[in-house]
Amino acid sequence: MKSIFLCEDKSCVSRVYTKSIAETLEREAELSTVIYNKAEILSSPETFKTVEYIFSTWNMPAFTKEEVNAYLPSLKCIFYAAGTVKFFARGFLDAGVRVFSARTANAIPVAETAAAQIVLANKGFFQTSRVYKQKQYATSRAVLEKCAGNYDTNVGIIGAGAIGKQVIRLLHNYRLNIFVYDPFLPDEEAANLYVKKCDLQTLFSTCVTVSNHLADNPQTKGMLTGDLFLSMPPFATFINTGRGAQVAERELIDALKKRPDLTAVLDVTDPEPVPTDNELYKLDNCILTPHIAGSQNNEVHRMSEYMLEEFWRYIRGENCLFEITREMLGTMA
Repeated sequence: MKSIFLCEDKSCVSRVYTKSIAETLEREAELSTVIYNKAEILSSPETFKTVEYIFSTWNMPAFTKEEVNAYLPSLKCIFYAAGTVKFFARGFLDAGVRVFSARTANAIPVAETAAAQIVLANKGFFQTSRVYKQKQYATSRAVLEKCAGNYDTNVGIIGAGAIGKQVIRLLHNYRLNIFVYDPFLPDEEAANLYVKKCDLQTLFSTCVTVSNHLADNPQTKGMLTGDLFLSMPPFATFINTGRGAQVAERELIDALKKRPDLTAVLDVTDPEPVPTDNELYKLDNCILTPHIAGSQNNEVHRMSEYMLEEFWRYIRGENCLFEITREMLGTMA
């Protein structure tokens, strides 16, 4: 066998890789039609000695460097049709295997969702709708007068990685002042993106809508604190399609109680789902969605298309677009 599907949840492969793409890989990558998991590889050491390419998606298993060398000695590349590779990539990279990720493809629906929510937040959508539903039309119109709209409005983006940059580019269609907190964003790149770099305190206190796209690592855990939320302008909105662990949740809850004019739109939490006794359920100014921003339904097919195209670039000796290096693991979401 030259290529295999490898995934702990085999249904994920069928969901992400369309029949057409699977047939193309069977033909051009000599892909086996069987979907394997890690236990099957470890139980049959000789079967996978010739495998050069792995195609996978969500629920890709991790291997140690030693396991890769012992069970997949011919492996050259992994084409991962999903987003973050942090949970499995290191052992393969240590063994000299090249890893490619469709995180840019997965970033597209997240960025689209965040950008749409930012535009709606600036228009007062979240703030006015909850008042109007209480049969208070006049009050909802009064709230609307206090919302900035989408012209010459300050918007904050936390984290200018793959997703954050896509959000910024989508927002270029609007007349907005975009502030960015990202210590790793070079000044020259910030200028090319037409954004203003600033610290977190300035971003929160200046921007009427703030969207989180921070990388998920120990350094960012709990760094979005209550003081930041309380410093936001009147009728401001915080949007989180990034990671829930970056929010000091107890402090966010307290801030939402103290400032009922604030709105939190949370697509991710820590833990996920939100425990049934959590106060977030009781707050009218907190909107919860069940992690909808990432690739869903037909959107997942884009990820396998990206990996098929990357495979073609690799075998043709062309420059690949979506390779993950060891250095990238420390800063990626």
